[in-house]
Amino acid sequence: MLDVVDATEPRIPALGVDGPLLAQWLEAFLHDEIVVRRNTYRAVLGLSGGVDSAVVAFLCTRALGAENVHALRLPYRTSSPDSLVDAQAVVDALGCRCRDIDITAAVDGYLSMEPEADQRRRGNVMARVRMLVLFDQSAKLGALPVGTGNKTERLMGYFTWHADDSPPLNPLGDLFKTQVWELARYLGVPERLVAKAPSADLQADQTDEGDLGITYAQADRILALMLAGYNDAKIAARGFEPREVALVRERLDGTHWKRHLPTTAMLSNTAINEFYLRPVDF
Repeated sequence: MLDVVDATEPRIPALGVDGPLLAQWLEAFLHDEIVVRRNTYRAVLGLSGGVDSAVVAFLCTRALGAENVHALRLPYRTSSPDSLVDAQAVVDALGCRCRDIDITAAVDGYLSMEPEADQRRRGNVMARVRMLVLFDQSAKLGALPVGTGNKTERLMGYFTWHADDSPPLNPLGDLFKTQVWELARYLGVPERLVAKAPSADLQADQTDEGDLGITYAQADRILALMLAGYNDAKIAARGFEPREVALVRERLDGTHWKRHLPTTAMLSNTAINEFYLRPVDF
């Protein structure tokens, strides 16, 4: 936790987590949202071999039972074989259901008509095909899709719109990446998944932190200060590199649109999500 140097400044939320309490809360959240509110008893998620999806698989298993959790491994031909091995370690630890669905043919079928597509476009196509498979399998299995994106990725815009953030439930969406790592260790996620460098696994030797240009540990501390109301100058005065503060601010402000539903052209006072909002359920 960062010390507050001026009592007149806003307090900074601690980044540490209470593992038992957090796990209990998220387990209850998943059970309530899936079983009680939606009368569904199964969950389906993409299991990438990374720590985020592993944590979600562990939480869903605690909430629903292993027999009701369907993990999908969705490799592309360039995916790292180690990702499949790490995903299998999660399945072995939990005993949940698992299926491999190779997305290569679906992705290449489209990209063969777009030979000029750069790596960014190709990665977005892969992410959206994976989400297409996840939602179709949810219809087949009678299971609710559960998302795996963390708060740091969402605030930094490090996800594909209408893909990673599409599932109707996201137990990790308010947890910074460093908090996910801490929760993972409490839950007993295999250590090699917790310790390895996070990667979108879209190309060889790719890492999240390499793409972002900053470590998750630094990004989380800076984001926590920004969310607490500190301006860039005050954050830099606390010992952070101005370049890193500017990088985080630019990504936070420049990806705001990705954290919203499509903007509706309002023609009446009942525009959905602009005026028409369902009252809070009790």
